[in-house]
Amino acid sequence: LSLRGCQLSERDFGHVCRGVAESRSLAQLNLNLGIVSNINRVKQLAEALKTNRSVQSLFLHGSPLTDAGLALLNPALSIHPSLVALDLGDCMLGDEGINLICGLLPPDGAKSGLKELTLSANPGITSKGWGRLAIAVAHSSQLRVLNLDYNPLGDQVAGMLAVAVASSRTLEVLDLEGTGLTNQSAQTLLDMVENYPTALRTLILAENNISPELQQQISDLLSEGEEEEETEAREVTSRENPWICQNNSSSQMVLVTSGLGDSLLAETEM
Repeated sequence: LSLRGCQLSERDFGHVCRGVAESRSLAQLNLNLGIVSNINRVKQLAEALKTNRSVQSLFLHGSPLTDAGLALLNPALSIHPSLVALDLGDCMLGDEGINLICGLLPPDGAKSGLKELTLSANPGITSKGWGRLAIAVAHSSQLRVLNLDYNPLGDQVAGMLAVAVASSRTLEVLDLEGTGLTNQSAQTLLDMVENYPTALRTLILAENNISPELQQQISDLLSEGEEEEETEAREVTSRENPWICQNNSSSQMVLVTSGLGDSLLAETEM
């Protein structure tokens, strides 16, 4: 269900929330671009999510939640049995909000948690908050996609994220577009990709003060890692299933989904 950018009355928003609460099949709920526009709507959505058991991806991009609004949503988010993708981009969050989000990224084996997280354009989060997130990502057993584009991160935060990526066994996609990085950050990320085993397959560094040469070096290394894994996978498949024909003409693909077909966060483009 996508209500992205729609003009809903308070009455109609209440009807939507009641439908969400009662639904047993709703997998994706897109309320981007200001649908959850006040604290009363936040409360109604929180109540609906406490009852709902089916929503796997929730998009709230461009909602003026603030940390206070996220605090109201957090109890429902933290106990939801199916939620794997969450978009809180441009939601006016700060460090307190990050502390809550880290609770949705449980350490290895603790419980299920998010696989895809978007925190684009939340300039109120400080380096302390990003450091806290980096620690959570390093110990998260499930996070695969992390979008931090258009936040004023800078080289210091990028260094912390590089350590988190090197520690993570699952993170495949990291979006750092327009985050104030320089060649210093790129060199750190290059060293990480070159010298440490990582699950990372896509690193977006556009709109930063980084030389094209460094960006290309990082891209080439990530591509080499993907090719090696694909070769190993084909060899294992061939050994285990000798009657399967090998098709080497397929183009390279980057996995950015959570098992629902197209990327769960594909609808979050502004």
